[in-house]
Parts: sequence; C-alpha cells; structure tokens
Amino acid sequence: MDQIILASKSAARRAVLTGAGVPFEVKVAGVDEDAVKAGLLAEGAGPRDIADALAELKAIRVSRSQGGFVIGADQTLELDGRLYDKAESLDEARGRLVALRGKTHKLHSAVVVAKDGAPIWREVVTATLTMRDFSDAFLEAYLQAEGEEALGSVGCYRLEGPGAQLFSRIEGDYFAILGLPLLGLLDLLRNHKVLSA
Repeated sequence: MDQIILASKSAARRAVLTGAGVPFEVKVAGVDEDAVKAGLLAEGAGPRDIADALAELKAIRVSRSQGGFVIGADQTLELDGRLYDKAESLDEARGRLVALRGKTHKLHSAVVVAKDGAPIWREVVTATLTMRDFSDAFLEAYLQAEGEEALGSVGCYRLEGPGAQLFSRIEGDYFAILGLPLLGLLDLLRNHKVLSA
C-alpha cells in the first residue's frame, strides 16, 4: 500500500490527520515561502492563488524524492484584499488582532496531493470569519494565555482553542480553518485505496 506523506511542519495539520485516523509520515518541503510569496505578489497573484501555489510547490518538492501520496497544504489570510503573513512577535500579533477586530476576513486553505513529482488533485476552500469587537482587556488576557501559540497561525488564533472566543460569526469548513481541508482529501485517498472504503 502507498504511504501518505504530509509535506508540512504544521502541528494543526498533523493533529487533523491524526484525529481522522489517517496513517502518515511528515517530510518538510523546505520551501522559502517568503520568496515565493514575494514573486507571486509581484506577478499580481491574489491570496487564494498564493495558497494554492505554495501547497502545490510543497507537495511536488517532497514527491520528487518520496514515493506515495504527498499532501502539500498552505493557508493565507485576506483582509480587505491584502495578504497577511504569520506574526513574528506577540507585539505584531497584538497589532494583527486589533486590525482584525470587528471585521470580516477570509482564510484560503489549499491542499494539493502529488504523486511521482506531479499534482494529481487539489482543492482550495475559503472560510469567512468575523471577529467580535472584543475589549483591549480581553485581548491582553488572550495573548497572555496563548503566548507563543498565537504565532502559529496567520490569524494569531487557534479555533480549536481559546481563539474561538474571538469570533462572532464563522462561515466555512472547520477543517479548512484549521489549515487542512479534509473531507475531499479523505475521498481521494479512499478512491486510490490508500484508506479503507
């Protein structure tokens, strides 16, 4: 049976696959995401297309040296048409959350599966999330509780954790918000008899 490889170091993506009972190995792609994003932005690509391109690049890069089904994934955050990257400090996270507070943003989550160095399947799922107009005191308490965990996602929140309290409305696929659209991926793996049908 072909192995399943996740070309991502994301703890959230590992948790999604583990929780679904999918056996997999992790092989990090080693992609310079900042350079790729800069190039794509210079070419006029939008946040959705950037997520898709990065997911494909990760999947293909690992698939060239590994057999089996390689899963590449990426997620971008779009607010008012602008792409946001992960915050690098808690001060930056504070500023990000203030920018998102009381507004609606989009998360574009892309997943690409590659085999033998070529993509064989892809899906990009967009979720729409509205943050409530939380108080400064709540924000400080949230950042103190989350600490460095807030830097692990582009929106500075974990929906599966205290970050759920930041929102007033969420529209979209839960797994996509966590960073890995799952249901279509499971169908693909069952269709290829890598998972039991």
